[in-house]
Amino acid sequence: MKPIISPVGDCAISIDFGQVIDPKINRHIRQTIERIQELNLEGIIELVPTYCALLLQYDAMIYSYAELCNIIEPTLEQTVTDNAYEFVTVVEIPTVYGGEFGPDLGFVASHNNLTEDEVVAIHSGTDYLVYMLGFIPGFTYLGGMDPRIATPRLSSPRTLIPAGSVGIAGEQTGTYPSDSPGGWQIIGRTPVTMYDMSKKQAALLSAGDYVRYVPIDEAEYNRIKALGADYAPSMYEVEVGELRGY
Repeated sequence: MKPIISPVGDCAISIDFGQVIDPKINRHIRQTIERIQELNLEGIIELVPTYCALLLQYDAMIYSYAELCNIIEPTLEQTVTDNAYEFVTVVEIPTVYGGEFGPDLGFVASHNNLTEDEVVAIHSGTDYLVYMLGFIPGFTYLGGMDPRIATPRLSSPRTLIPAGSVGIAGEQTGTYPSDSPGGWQIIGRTPVTMYDMSKKQAALLSAGDYVRYVPIDEAEYNRIKALGADYAPSMYEVEVGELRGY
């Protein structure tokens, strides 16, 4: 469908690409961001992707809503290119599964008639697309989780989930970047610093990246944790067609 443009207040535009979570829609959003950026427009403050839409914030002293719509509409009519050979960034997130680090791993396993080892193998065997960031700074909403390990949220959210906790909610998975309340089923924890305000790019991950969870033991967790923000997780580029679970 053709994206739908609508105003948001007096200095932002919402561009709606659909109503489902789909990698093709996400690709359309990311390609639209690139095409708008290539216009080098003065007064574009921020481009914020979500699952199915793009928020464009602009300087209302430079453009009216109608003027900016006329400028960006041609970018929305361009063909969405196939990305099977596109290179994307994969970020490895070392994770301890189960035990005190993943108190809900057993429930996720029993809910899906699997062993805990099977849950870990399935969860760590997929590369997850970062669709968007939200909820709290640096929290990533990931797509692509295998439905075999889908599990409902907790009936009563916890008041405190430790930073680095890896959770499942429905068919979604993600990592809590800081201590936070939350209702996701916690299956593991990473020692990696996911959000650091002292850095120019505070969030480790960006929309369009892929996350690869890598199982580690507690000794490796403690080694990485001791390094703190000095630890740099592995990041590399692969073709989309080579992603696990693609």
